[in-house]
Order: sequence, then C-alpha cells, then structure tokens
Amino acid sequence: MQTVDRSFVLADDEGDAFWFANALVVIKADTEMTDGRFALLDQFVPGGYSVPRHIHHTDDEAWYLLEGDVTFYCGEKTFSAGKGAWVFLPMGVPHTFKAGPDGARLLTLSAPSGFVDFVKECGEPATARVIPPQTPPDMDRMARLAAKHQIELLGPPPA
Repeated sequence: MQTVDRSFVLADDEGDAFWFANALVVIKADTEMTDGRFALLDQFVPGGYSVPRHIHHTDDEAWYLLEGDVTFYCGEKTFSAGKGAWVFLPMGVPHTFKAGPDGARLLTLSAPSGFVDFVKECGEPATARVIPPQTPPDMDRMARLAAKHQIELLGPPPA
C-alpha cells in the first residue's frame, strides 16, 4: 500500500460553511481530504436546537463540546454534556441531541466520512458564518437525502 501525503491545516475561520438543518456547519475534514476515513465538522447551533431521532447505518458519530450544554439521547440512554465533554454514539442505534438554552458549538466526528456528504447535499452554502434564520426544514427532502446516505429518520426530536 502506498501512502499519500494528504496533510493540511485549517484555521478557525477556514473550511467550507453550510447551513444545514438550521445550524451553521463548517467542514474541517471531508471525504476527499481523509480518503473517506472520517469527517470533522464544526457545528454552531442555537438555543434549544435539536434534530430528528435517527440512525446512521454506516457511520459512528461523536462530538467534542467546545461551548454550551447538550443533552444526547442514544437508545434508552440520556447523557448530559458540557464544555470539554466527549460523546460517542455508535452506528445502528437511534439517537439525537438537544442544545441547552444558550446554544452550543460542537466538533462533530463521523467515521467513516459519509455524514459530511449528506450535509453537503442536504444543506446549502452559507452566505455568512452565522447560525441561519430558523425555518421549518423540508422533512420529505431531508428524509429522502438521508436515506440515500444510509441515515434513517425515525421521528421528531425530543420536546
């Protein structure tokens, strides 16, 4: 096997930015950059933010919290996490999360890198590096694109 030098560095304000599911997501490492091994996303979410309960059928997912408080739901377990916490949720288990009232900044890691391809296809390039206006997502489109990327949407986020 021949090793290819894919080394790189991105500053805090670098990386392609997307508005995805009412969050600002800055891609720090994607499929192409890591040869599909993992993806790293810098995610900014508003207070009370949550996503539909879902299952990743091909990717493990993990978060390192840079700011804020977030409650994670995985299967029957609930985890409360604050700044500096590391959370790992394995593929194949239903999960979601909900940000505290002040919002959060999370580094999101998926391995392999499939989740970032969903973000790119389902999101839209951010016109500014701010959390986007909060609008109801097109759930039919999101579910269709999620399925294409081996993600199954199961239902609404936690109340």
